[in-house]
Amino acid sequence: MVAKGISSELSYPSNYVEVYGSKMHYVEAGSGVPILFLHGVPMSCYVWRNIIPHLAPLGRCIAPDLIGFGKSDKPDIAYTIFDHIQYIDKFIATLGLKNITLVLHGWGSVIGFDYAMRHEDNCRGLVFYEAFLRSLNGQDISLPFQEQILALQDEMNISDRIMNGTSFVDKIIPQEVMRQLTDEEMNYYREPFLQDGANKPILQYLKDLPKGEGHTKVDQLIANYSKKLMRSSLPKLLLYSVPGFITTIATAMWAKEHLPNLEIADLGEELHLAQESCPDIMGETISVWLQGVEAEQVKHEE
Repeated sequence: MVAKGISSELSYPSNYVEVYGSKMHYVEAGSGVPILFLHGVPMSCYVWRNIIPHLAPLGRCIAPDLIGFGKSDKPDIAYTIFDHIQYIDKFIATLGLKNITLVLHGWGSVIGFDYAMRHEDNCRGLVFYEAFLRSLNGQDISLPFQEQILALQDEMNISDRIMNGTSFVDKIIPQEVMRQLTDEEMNYYREPFLQDGANKPILQYLKDLPKGEGHTKVDQLIANYSKKLMRSSLPKLLLYSVPGFITTIATAMWAKEHLPNLEIADLGEELHLAQESCPDIMGETISVWLQGVEAEQVKHEE
């Protein structure tokens, strides 16, 4: 039984655009100023299916599958976070997106924050949930996230071949959502990883994932955009839940103290995938905030 407000169906038609010789898949709904959704790992645009209806009346909602994920092509690249950044930069340029509101989740937040801080004049606002806001240290990583990282690294160390994409989906997603997903929903998440070699983007993600040591190129990337976020006047909405995975209470308090033009909204008791368990609350919260941003911009223009 699927909970109220939750549909297992992705009811938007597929679109494709060529980026660096590969096709990137995306869905869209609505019209007007763009609202760009960036998903985490091992998700796809499917994770936004029940959020988009709340925001489609307010703009052109565009939800791509990151390269190597969902229905996007799986070229022979490394799939580092820097590859994803490059592909999303080109995706945005190819579609000619201007004055973008970014809605970010998980690994997609690293891509989106970096883009926004390099192209602040092309952004309208930032919405983020379970996001990599600042360089992690041991105290900023929640216990569930620590345990998950350690378990995955142990499995990776045994053999990369054992860690196929579908087993990753079966292991990770049930740990990150407050309800049991239906077979139809789980199959949608599994499907992109059924072919041989399709787990390469996941394995690279596990190598890139910050562990709280602070010394990697990814840590440096996060530290760089985090400093810029502290000076950015872009409207921001931080969504958080308890216990969460990536956004701890300490991180939410840090954001409240350090990020200008920030609103914070508590989604209640959730883990990492509130999109799958409380999409109505999440969608309505973003909608109210976005309407407020629009009203403020109209005031300034008058």
